[in-house]
Order: sequence, then structure tokens, then C-alpha cells
Amino acid sequence: MNRLIRLVLVGVVALQLGARPAASIYDFSLNRIDGSKESLSIYRGKVLLIVNVASRCGNTPQYEGLESLFEKYRDRGFVVLGFPANDFAGQEPGSNAEIASYCRATWAVDFPMFEKISVKGEAAHPLYEFLTSRPDPIGGEVEWNFQKFLVARDGQVVARISPQTQPLDSNLVERIEALLAKQPVPPPGG
Repeated sequence: MNRLIRLVLVGVVALQLGARPAASIYDFSLNRIDGSKESLSIYRGKVLLIVNVASRCGNTPQYEGLESLFEKYRDRGFVVLGFPANDFAGQEPGSNAEIASYCRATWAVDFPMFEKISVKGEAAHPLYEFLTSRPDPIGGEVEWNFQKFLVARDGQVVARISPQTQPLDSNLVERIEALLAKQPVPPPGG
């Protein structure tokens, strides 16, 4: 309940300041793991899998499957976005440089990785506040490392996938392929 009140207050303050509340993931900018700023709007028209990741978790081997998905479907407009988070049992304690090095050296990660953020609680990054505030069955607090959110080409979050679901799970792959089969929507005014 406190989280809902906080989100409502943030929205009211934003409206009073002339800002509009986020309508899609494209309304967010974050720092890449190298510190460079990036607007998620550059992914407009792509199918996205947003994942909070950790290097010392039982789910960490999912990096391999995430990279396989990215490599297989990237030319069709699919992108995995990795968000390191240390919210669960301290399983992502490293610095951004350490995380980047580990992911490249151990898992050959080439998909976009972002700076370490918080994905739950009072310190949750606004992107994750947005993701977890969606209506059921998408919304709700992030369960654990490697929670996945599937985003359609129009920027709308269409599915929440369990941390235990492997990236190459046939149901997940079918959902990704179905979204990729839909043609990108041209940007407004374009």
C-alpha cells in the first residue's frame, strides 16, 4: 500500500511540474555499464527482454541462454537488456567495471548491460517502479534475480517471466517469435 501511495504522489508531483508520467519503457534513460547515458527510446520498434541480473546467483548461468537468444534474434529486432542488481542476498556485489568484465569473460555477453541499480523497495529505479506497477499479472515486486519482462515493439510490457524460467524455454521462445512476427509500428509523426 505504501508503494502505491508513493507512486501516486510521484505522479501527482510530476503532473504539477508539467512532466507527464511514463507511458512506456521508452520514457526512461539510464546509464550503460560503461557510464554512458542511453535513452531506452533507441529500442523503439524492437522486442525487448528486460532482466535484472546477478553474478553470484544460482540463476547466473542464464547469462548463456540470454546471450543465445540475443544472438539468434537480434537481426530480427530482438534485444536483451541486462540490469545488474544487488537486491537479493548480496549476489551482485561488484562494481560496474567488475560486472562488465565478468560478463564478457565468463559468459561472452554482448547484449546491452546497464549500470547496477536497485529493482525493488524504496530504492527501486524508476524503470522498475514502472515495470512493477503494471496491472496483474505483470506487476508486483520483483521475485528474485533474473526476473524477466517481455516488451512488445510498441514499448508495452506484455509479460512477466519467472526468474526460474530458462531463457531458451520453448514457451518464452514462442512468445518472442510471435512478437517478432508483428511488424514494427512507425514512430509518431514518421
